[in-house]
Amino acid sequence: MKLLLTSGGISNPTIRAALVGLLGKPIEECRALAVPTAKYGHPGCDPESVRRFIAAEYQPPNVMGEAGWKSIGVLELTALPTIGADRWLPWVRETDVLLADGGDATYLGYWLKESGLADQLPSLPDLVWVGMSAGSMALTPRIGSEFFNWTSPGGGEETLGLVDFSIFPHLDYPDWPDNSLDAARRWATTIPGPAYAIDDQTAISVVNGKVDVHSEGHWELLNPTVP
Repeated sequence: MKLLLTSGGISNPTIRAALVGLLGKPIEECRALAVPTAKYGHPGCDPESVRRFIAAEYQPPNVMGEAGWKSIGVLELTALPTIGADRWLPWVRETDVLLADGGDATYLGYWLKESGLADQLPSLPDLVWVGMSAGSMALTPRIGSEFFNWTSPGGGEETLGLVDFSIFPHLDYPDWPDNSLDAARRWATTIPGPAYAIDDQTAISVVNGKVDVHSEGHWELLNPTVP
């Protein structure tokens, strides 16, 4: 699986070019499945925010669903255990990209495991995962207490660990003063490993363990020497 981990989605030409590079063909030729699951775990989200994501009504344009896909469907992870992998796995295998929305990262991580999708992802080398905010954080080893909203049955703020770094999203977001660089650096002291603070104009791609940053904004690598 190829990863494009973002804070604000496909928000500028640099990130869009990185996505096209991962896909290996134009966006207009690619099928996408939107994954809204993380929304349901966050207290700041509601049914309207889920609808806006599915209907591609985010602003500015071309953030996720508005990128110009050949087709776009919905993959709701909480439904998958009730219908069986023989139905939903072909949907995933036939798509080019999964678009994972923001919300709560621990909730998304939990349902990635419970649905069985997490077990399948390593066997899908050509599939591209585009995460936005929690949709990116769910693939990291842990998120830190600052982003811990939903408690899984096992407790804790650990997530899937498909990459070896953590992410502090929405760096310097105008309406969120707690997302300053100083706050990110304090957060990083609680993270036992490397971490990136990224703004909404930045994305991190991961392919076969190779990590690249694609940005028209502001980002910082924190804890780079932590083993």
